[in-house]
Amino acid sequence: MNDTATISKPVRHYLPADFKITTWETLQPYFEDLQNRSLDTKQQLEDWLKDMSELEAVISEDASWRQINMTCDTANKDFEEAFNYFCLEIEPKMKPYFFELNKKLLDNTHTAELDKSTYFPYLRSVDNSIKLYREENIPVQAELSVLAQQYGVISGKMSIELDGKEYTLQQAAKFLQKPDRELREKVFRAVAARRLQDKDELNKLFDNLLERRQQVAKNAGFDNYRDYKFKELGRFDYTPDDCFKFHEAVREHIIPLQRMLVEHRRKRLGLDVMRPWDTDAEPLGTEPLHPFETGKELTEKAITVFKDLGSYFGGCLEIMQDMHRLDLESRKGKAPGGYNCPLAETGVPFIFMNAAGTIGDVITMMHEGGHAVHSFLSHDLALNAFKEYPMEIAELASMSMELFSMEHWDVFFDDDGQLKRAKIEEMERIISVLPWIATIDKFQHWLYTNPGHTVAQREEEWMKILNEFSTGITDWTGFEEYRKNFWQKQLHLYEVPFYYIEYGIAQLGAIAMWRQYRGNKQQALENYKKALALGYTKTLKELYATAGIQFDFSPAYIQELGSFVKGALNEMGIN
Repeated sequence: MNDTATISKPVRHYLPADFKITTWETLQPYFEDLQNRSLDTKQQLEDWLKDMSELEAVISEDASWRQINMTCDTANKDFEEAFNYFCLEIEPKMKPYFFELNKKLLDNTHTAELDKSTYFPYLRSVDNSIKLYREENIPVQAELSVLAQQYGVISGKMSIELDGKEYTLQQAAKFLQKPDRELREKVFRAVAARRLQDKDELNKLFDNLLERRQQVAKNAGFDNYRDYKFKELGRFDYTPDDCFKFHEAVREHIIPLQRMLVEHRRKRLGLDVMRPWDTDAEPLGTEPLHPFETGKELTEKAITVFKDLGSYFGGCLEIMQDMHRLDLESRKGKAPGGYNCPLAETGVPFIFMNAAGTIGDVITMMHEGGHAVHSFLSHDLALNAFKEYPMEIAELASMSMELFSMEHWDVFFDDDGQLKRAKIEEMERIISVLPWIATIDKFQHWLYTNPGHTVAQREEEWMKILNEFSTGITDWTGFEEYRKNFWQKQLHLYEVPFYYIEYGIAQLGAIAMWRQYRGNKQQALENYKKALALGYTKTLKELYATAGIQFDFSPAYIQELGSFVKGALNEMGIN
């Protein structure tokens, strides 16, 4: 496979080179042409698919930029209006056409002649979308797109004041790593109080989302939104029962590892009782890890780390840097979180994050960089649809990159002790995220199979599930109300419902990739690149097999991977 990252925007063959999306009226003629075109030969069908793919890529990139602009500056009304215009005026009008085009594809006699080894996942997804399509859901889904973005608007306004200076909640989080316990408590209390200020507004927003999502499910003939969403997300390879097994296995095999890590930190801190502001802290005399100062420095060091893994990986980030596809630093008015946004036509993605100089930011950069590499590797696939891979493989790309990159983090830490601490923090994050994923996923199953529940019932069920996946070591006395509303910090619940178990599946896959990497680095990296270059031209099980691992999250497999992680922790001096 090529060791040099190169990418080029394809020459348009269907739309004019200077075409930009402004109104539905400018787009509609292309949909009309595709809908009315005769497809009497296999060649005509393949040409038609390429034209439709080009149209999809142009639309996708335009929509992506509208979202990127809005998240980079939530206070900019023009950006918000441009995003809302697309959701309310363009997207709803496209959906009936895409439905008809999908039917045209499946009804065509020459579709059976397409190469099944490449087209099977795509055609399966098209068939699934046709079965789920309901015209009455179009306005509801448009409304949901706009409503979901309000979470970022509400969260983007959250900040606290400390010693006369204003900090976003992302920036404030770095103080929770400080050795000064009084400062940590002060910051934690301020953040908790600030989040609680908006709890009612966020509950109201969630109720509105819940009601409309249930309506979408009912319109499509489902009893509940959970069953509808499993179909819509194309979860062909696992069921809700598999998710429940994942929850049980995490509780049995992963929480003991998490307890071991929390105890390790408690002892290092010399505390009898852990409080919520101690979970990320360092002992007195130990400053928090401070791997970089600015977004520019984070970029340069990330490029060096990726180059150490292979010139291809470093080249991806260099191209993104040259094309200004990185917005890394936290600031007021910027939406929370971090993401890599693929840009379907140009191929060079955009990384957005809220860096404040912490080890967590390094991990986020490695993670989003893995997504970016995936975008580069799959860009040359023939159809845009082949690049619309499911999250179980997308997150494997990002989470594996975190673990592959660890041994090169000396770029950020020139002291061996600090490097070891950084690696332990990554292991803490991996182990702690699995119970959190199980918590959020189990909560979502309850939310959507119990429509019409009250806020009080939601809080009660949340606490029950949260306690089920907690170590029990940290004392939350005095923060009961905050803890009851802790789920509101998880943006996925608002913006991308049911998208979270994918992280757990992929995290297990990433641990398996790391195990493979520790056995044979070059082979693991080659397998990684081969799997990602396939996009979604193979099933999930086939993609994982190409990567040299299993698509498996059974209790036995989780126990096996847990034992491997325990061995790695023992090597780091944690027993």
